[in-house]
Amino acid sequence: MIPSPTVASTVNLTITLSGYDAVPLKNCTDDVHELRQSYLPPLYGITFLVAFPGNLIAICVYAFRMRPWKSSTIIMFNLASTDLLYLVSLPFLIHYYASGEHWIFGDFLCKFIRFSFHFNLYSSILFLTCFSIFRYFAIVHPIRSFTVQKRSWAVLACVASWVVSLLAVSPINYLITSETSENRSFCHDLSSSENLDVIKWYTWLLSSLVFFFPLMIVTLCYTAIICTLARGLHTQNRCKKKARKLACLLLVVFSVCFLPFHILRILRIELRFHPVSCELETHVHTAYVISRPLAAMNTCCNLLLYVVINDNFRRAIPLLLRCKLSNLLQQTGTGSKADFNKSGQLKL
Repeated sequence: MIPSPTVASTVNLTITLSGYDAVPLKNCTDDVHELRQSYLPPLYGITFLVAFPGNLIAICVYAFRMRPWKSSTIIMFNLASTDLLYLVSLPFLIHYYASGEHWIFGDFLCKFIRFSFHFNLYSSILFLTCFSIFRYFAIVHPIRSFTVQKRSWAVLACVASWVVSLLAVSPINYLITSETSENRSFCHDLSSSENLDVIKWYTWLLSSLVFFFPLMIVTLCYTAIICTLARGLHTQNRCKKKARKLACLLLVVFSVCFLPFHILRILRIELRFHPVSCELETHVHTAYVISRPLAAMNTCCNLLLYVVINDNFRRAIPLLLRCKLSNLLQQTGTGSKADFNKSGQLKL
């Protein structure tokens, strides 16, 4: 008879069969547990150190330096906002995995942090999908785009994205489980929680409606954009080069950050239903763990989008930093002998 291993078990199991000696069996999750402890904290830490100040600067640039707002500006501001909300939760996960998966922040924060990850993920996907649709109309159907590009449509698209993402991710609060074992508290992610039957169908539904369907829309939009740009006159001019660069960047974000995570999460859950070899389970679980920081790194990739989309954004960053520097110097008294012009440039 084979004893059922617990999540926290790190000891060797034994199989006692009639007529055979006891055979030691290593728990399949041992190597994956070590990987999570050594791999996730530094990757999440790098993401936080790069993306948190980057998205904070992006929000300040959009709020104080980008006037008047266009439809693309409205969508990108919402994208930066949801990224920043997610990044605030990353230090909790860094502490959790660095401490050997010991959760000290309580059940409520466990559910909230896991909810925050998925809410950011699908909000980002929906905002990028909305942006892709707006770009499609602007380039492939420029006449119709005069109506679509109105700011009211962008506001409506952003509100719809927030609402759809919130409704789609809300069940996670009831599906995420935490447990205490051997004086340690565990905060499981969706693929490792209990109530597996519900999680399986919920994951398929969530991935299909809020990832694979948007992925299909984004792919069709940028395929049409690239074909339109290739057929047009002066295909090498600067604006068309930037449009092609943006199309390639969005497709890379979807295929590198989002696609592996969704495929491997489905495989990870499906394998929990079927008895497979320990080696196969370890490989799939390892690949899934590796894909999780890639999904979080979309918050870094989005910083490149802000720069590529709008030249004014790139020019506004040094102006904003110079204004902040001038205010700091004035507050400390060292700026009293200096004049600052209206653009924020220091004049000695």
